[in-house]
Amino acid sequence: MQYHVNGELVPAEEATVSVRDRGFRYGDAAFETIRVYGGEVFEWGAHLDRLHRTCETLGIDHGVSDADLRVRVQEVLDANGLADASVRLAITRGVQPGKLTPDPEVDPTVVVTAAELPRGGVDGTPVPDGPADLQTVKTRKPDDAALPSDAKTHNYLNGILARRELTDGDEALLRGPDGSVAEGATSNLFFVDNRGLHTPSEELPILPGITRAVVLDLAERETDVPSHAGRYDPEDVREADEAFLTNTTWEVRPVATVDGIEVGGGPVTQLLSKLFDRLVERRHYE
Repeated sequence: MQYHVNGELVPAEEATVSVRDRGFRYGDAAFETIRVYGGEVFEWGAHLDRLHRTCETLGIDHGVSDADLRVRVQEVLDANGLADASVRLAITRGVQPGKLTPDPEVDPTVVVTAAELPRGGVDGTPVPDGPADLQTVKTRKPDDAALPSDAKTHNYLNGILARRELTDGDEALLRGPDGSVAEGATSNLFFVDNRGLHTPSEELPILPGITRAVVLDLAERETDVPSHAGRYDPEDVREADEAFLTNTTWEVRPVATVDGIEVGGGPVTQLLSKLFDRLVERRHYE
């Protein structure tokens, strides 16, 4: 494998950053995980917009053009002969003196890595090994005033602590400061009841996922299922008719159990999963 580090393709075993890099020392970095189908990047514009927002939140003026970032992503794909992959694009504030306060002048570290994934679309193979088992954990999402939840940064301590609590599940269900259900450690949550499709509101401390937005758009345009974004208790999810998770790698992943209670997928989950696969097929394989 070859990765991109600061403008150069290098063998994976030589792809390193300085121990003085602020991304390593403080988590002072933005990143995006991007899906590639049939050699083409999925939802590049949406990922780029979120990367811009994160860098703006962090105050990282990295100076690398959007076109240059896209070239680096493509060079990694081409160098490794990848048509279906997960790409991670990371931008740190770079190496600066060892103090917490960042300098305004930025010499960024830009890293692009990739990993092969199975084909997506209608004839694709799901990445997750079966449905998810969700477990509500004690770890809470911090308030936005403490840590902006819509910034996708290297700081994943909250999710790590949540995942470490797991005893009967493979994904943690985190709540916000007020006890409302927020999201998974690395995923967005949806559930279905007799009122329609539900997902936690963006007024809560969640990271609005790219796949989440695509699924909501599909539900609105191509189904008769009403969609709701609101505040919910864990009990609402446990009593749901069906539930699923979304993220870039998992796409639409059914939930089998919530806190040991069977929920499972269902017709709405299956429909949205098929609609997502068809969208990917049309855009990237036909």
